[in-house]
Amino acid sequence: MTATSTTLTWQHYLELCKPKVVALIVFTAIVGMLLAVPGVPPLDKFAFGTLGIALAASSAAAINHFLDQKADAEMARTQNRPLPKGELSAKNVLIFAGIIGLMSMALLVVLVNPLTALLTFFSLIGYAVIYTVYLKRMTPQNIVIGGAAGAAPPVLGWCAITGEVHHHALLLFLIIFVWTPPHFWALAIARRKEYAKVEIPMLPVTHGSEFTRLHILLYTILLLLVTLLPYLTGMSGLIYLVIAVILGLGFIYYALVMFKRTDDKTAMKTFGFSIIYLMIMFAALLVDHYFPLILA
Repeated sequence: MTATSTTLTWQHYLELCKPKVVALIVFTAIVGMLLAVPGVPPLDKFAFGTLGIALAASSAAAINHFLDQKADAEMARTQNRPLPKGELSAKNVLIFAGIIGLMSMALLVVLVNPLTALLTFFSLIGYAVIYTVYLKRMTPQNIVIGGAAGAAPPVLGWCAITGEVHHHALLLFLIIFVWTPPHFWALAIARRKEYAKVEIPMLPVTHGSEFTRLHILLYTILLLLVTLLPYLTGMSGLIYLVIAVILGLGFIYYALVMFKRTDDKTAMKTFGFSIIYLMIMFAALLVDHYFPLILA
């Protein structure tokens, strides 16, 4: 095997991990870790917890590639993935997913704590099996119910540092849980024909784009209200509150624009904004958390 082919093979395995998605997952987990303590968290728990959660998320992504390979081959958005293109075998993908999944569990059990390992395992199964195998093809509310797995990382991060599930960590979970439907439905509107082609009952496929746009708007309003909870419960202060309100109104604006401009480009812009929204929202939580320490 040449050096070039070896490099390409590792690039294919990296693609299996969905690095952009995993990066966002790990970021929210890290925010959970940092918010769990007033100062700097224990560096060993922080490092091994981050690595364990990242490996588990990557394993779930690889399993998702394996289970969705037939649908991926028929969709323009996914037909260039390693499995549909024949760049990796299904057997090797499963072996890879199993190895990094076991590594994740070993790291979390031995070097972090068993509760974090257990919750991470349930999150992995929730996404890779329950959502991908059952919910995704069973109901147009798939992303609403399945969003629980994607909302877990801040709780996992918090638990990695403290060994417990704190109610503040559950507020972070709730923010991502409510954010997920309007985030993903914007993409589903733009890709509705592809989902219909492979018979995946996403909301715009089963109920139409106009109905989905209404639900995106309703969820963005609910999301604004939910993001006020960290301030109202005393978890965060004014810095976070101001940013949360501005971001929330911005998301609602994008949802309203989608009613006026029903083209796919606008839906994709909303999808893109939703990612930036979540990153800034969680960054604001960190700034608000550490700002008093900086002043001190």
